[in-house]
Amino acid sequence: MPDMSAASMPFPAMPVQRPRQQVESQIKQAILDGSLRDGDRLPAEHALAQSFNVSRATVREALRSLVEAGLLTKGPGTTSGLFVQSVDHNSFSRVVSDRLISVLDIGSVTPDEVSNFRDMLEVPSARLAAQHRNDDHLVELHEIIGRESGTTYNDPEIPELNAQFHCVIANASGNRVLAAFVSALHRTARPLAFVHTDEALGKQSVAHHIQLYRAIQAQDPAAAAEAMQAHLNYLRDHAVANGNSKEVPLPIGRSNSSGRLSDELTKIS
Repeated sequence: MPDMSAASMPFPAMPVQRPRQQVESQIKQAILDGSLRDGDRLPAEHALAQSFNVSRATVREALRSLVEAGLLTKGPGTTSGLFVQSVDHNSFSRVVSDRLISVLDIGSVTPDEVSNFRDMLEVPSARLAAQHRNDDHLVELHEIIGRESGTTYNDPEIPELNAQFHCVIANASGNRVLAAFVSALHRTARPLAFVHTDEALGKQSVAHHIQLYRAIQAQDPAAAAEAMQAHLNYLRDHAVANGNSKEVPLPIGRSNSSGRLSDELTKIS
């Protein structure tokens, strides 16, 4: 049998990895193949250094890269170590959130940019939610609206309730990448921080949420997208605070006389 020439060999040359890359790639592979599971604590740096036969500085550099990639997370306290994070759309959302925090901290994002980004994410999100929602999503949305309608516009819980409402819609879309971005936006950028809130805006926002709920419940994609766009346009018109409201806080689900929003809420049960 004739010898094969070097040129005909089917094995291409592979680049030699640096020690840090070897450590990083092996730990990453162990996470991806399930050898290291969500919540597992990694051994200490010195133990990993001995296992990989590298310096502790090399291990530290590799671990830092895996933390930045969202595959590892630091436990509470200074000596608790590093833990494996689940590799799913939730971990992706955490990575996006971390990046958004950095961008917001240096002040390079404007309210207009956040508003435009919401349009690109949340209008399609509502349309898809109307197509793919299930009964559990409807129950979650209804409960959130109920809590919103029974509190005041300046309740500290309002931003969190608003974030939950939009995140449930994104989860109902059936697109986990879209849901990850919507979650990161609301958990980090807090769009309501760019909006002047008062009693009128609070009541109108609840009315918009009810409209969104109804369109999603009816599985009407066009109506859901239209309701979301109207909601975002309304918030855009109220961007940038105009001073502190001097009105007495009232439950945002009720008007001063008719109780119209509370009545509307009972109709979506």
